[in-house]
Amino acid sequence: MRLDRSALSPPLRPANLLSARQLALAWSVMGSIALLAWLLVVDQARDMGVRPGTMGMGIPLFLLLWLVMMIAMMFPSVAPVAITWARAIGRQSAGAVRAARTAQFVAGYLLAWTVFGLIAYGLLAATGALVDEHPGAGRWIGAGAFLIAGLYQFSPLKNLCLRHCRSPMGQLVRYAGFRPMARDLRVGAHHGAYCVGCCWGLMIVLIPLGVMNVLAMAAVALVIFVEKLWRLGPVFSAAIGITFLVLAVLAPFQPWLLPGLEPPQSPMTHMTHMTHMLRPFSV
Repeated sequence: MRLDRSALSPPLRPANLLSARQLALAWSVMGSIALLAWLLVVDQARDMGVRPGTMGMGIPLFLLLWLVMMIAMMFPSVAPVAITWARAIGRQSAGAVRAARTAQFVAGYLLAWTVFGLIAYGLLAATGALVDEHPGAGRWIGAGAFLIAGLYQFSPLKNLCLRHCRSPMGQLVRYAGFRPMARDLRVGAHHGAYCVGCCWGLMIVLIPLGVMNVLAMAAVALVIFVEKLWRLGPVFSAAIGITFLVLAVLAPFQPWLLPGLEPPQSPMTHMTHMTHMLRPFSV
């Protein structure tokens, strides 16, 4: 009886698994795209400032800016999946067909974030109107946003979506079994939906912090990157959840934590405030 030596050999690495060098290259490419998006966001934020609500933007303009924000914030962390799938496309097609399939994948991914962007627009419009009518409500809206974000960090759905985003190879093998028609579009949308499921709780903290607060956006993007790609990502995710819960407790008493829910002061409001401050010194 002959022993099958192949049974004793170490398992082969999947053919489309990216090496560390290839992953670094992927992150560099996606990071360059994200950097360009960041430059656009920073330039736009300089003119808009940090204000409650939709800042006067209609849905089309908001969604355009939202997609640029998502490219800036999400592309570095999605690089391993995106580049690996693009390489798989490259092995099966070339030229215009390869470009079209890659574009379908990206479009599907951004489609998932566009749907969430519509929800975000509705939330911003509602909270902005409420703060305009009842300025004191901002502290409770902010506390609620931090509370929801903190609790979601410990939820089974968050853990499920985070496992998906942290184990791209298993998902890419699954995607290979999708039916050929519009496969790349559906793969992009499917993976994008998991990214939304993983990150929507982090995104809603931009309501109290300011949707055009560049520092807050950068912090959230860094959290997303570390959660998905660091080997201790789940532990880090739990630590972020605890941080949000602490902020939920502090928010009603610390207005400085809620720059995105501070109603803009009109010149008349500012003059009235100054009059009250100076009244004790008047003769």
